Amino acid sequence: MPQTATALAEHSTVADGGPPGSEFAPLLRTVKGRGFLERRRGWYAREICVNALALAGAVTGIVLTGDSWAVLLLAPVLAVLSARTAFIGHDAGHSQITDDKAVGRLIGLVHGNLLLGMSYSWWNHKHNRHHANPNHIDKDPDVAADVLVFTSGQAKGRAGFRRWLTRNQAWLFFPLTLLEGVALKVHGFRDLRRQPPGERAVEALLLVAHVVAYATLLLTSMSPGKALAFAALHQALFGLHLGMSFAPNHKGMEMPDPDGERWGHLRRQVLTSRNVRGGALTDWFLGGLNYQIEHHLFPSMPRPHLRLVQPLVRARCGELGITYAETGLVDSYRQALRHMHEVGEPLRVE
Repeated sequence: MPQTATALAEHSTVADGGPPGSEFAPLLRTVKGRGFLERRRGWYAREICVNALALAGAVTGIVLTGDSWAVLLLAPVLAVLSARTAFIGHDAGHSQITDDKAVGRLIGLVHGNLLLGMSYSWWNHKHNRHHANPNHIDKDPDVAADVLVFTSGQAKGRAGFRRWLTRNQAWLFFPLTLLEGVALKVHGFRDLRRQPPGERAVEALLLVAHVVAYATLLLTSMSPGKALAFAALHQALFGLHLGMSFAPNHKGMEMPDPDGERWGHLRRQVLTSRNVRGGALTDWFLGGLNYQIEHHLFPSMPRPHLRLVQPLVRARCGELGITYAETGLVDSYRQALRHMHEVGEPLRVE
């Protein structure tokens, strides 16, 4: 399971030579004292129920619309609801909903494996490593060289088609996110080999159940051609929504030098993260991930508390002279894409 803020602080080693978590400890005490780490079970119960009813409504709409091209109008609706479902699974993985691990896992399995076909275990395993060392080139799987690269060093070794991808990755980023919905499912199935037998059996059963239920819904409601078109549109928009939610968070932010000064928890999380300004609509669209700094500092903090603790975090960073990055949604994309463009620059001038 992803680590709590307290565990991360106790594990950290700060650069100023003080005790573990020395820069973070006063902030953590204040946040705990004000009750911001306490669970909001009622809030999440409403979120889960509303999301479940909306999903049921969308499925009913698909069945009632039937074999008509008009059914494609429901694909964007289902894509948005799928992203909402993913946000709930994400929060369950961080123990934001409940501190009962069994209940949290059940919520995660239902919202991840069963409703999305996305492995809860795979996501937690990967996401936990990301939270422990964000933007660390050797430790964060989210900045490992794959389809995209994030440093000039990673770009140098590219050849063939991957070289072309890197040269044009800023332009290709959002088009590539259209494949993310399918890619998440593939990663989940591949990860089954890593999981212990008991966990693997449950995860595999739910992943297969999702695929069967999804295919049955579409193929019994519409012709194969329309079903394929619906699935393609739904998965593409779902991936795009997730890409738009995750892109602003760390791309273009500080990347710790593996051989340089070691940062404590506060600096490690703040300097590598970017917040996105906005109101209730931004909070809803990005699932609370627009408070990325606060989320990384306090991963188990319930989503509705992130905006409340933001002034405390900003003030603490001001006291220590630590840059607190915050920008608008459009500018966050511009900064992320500019970083990817700069990384590929050497390959374009050769």
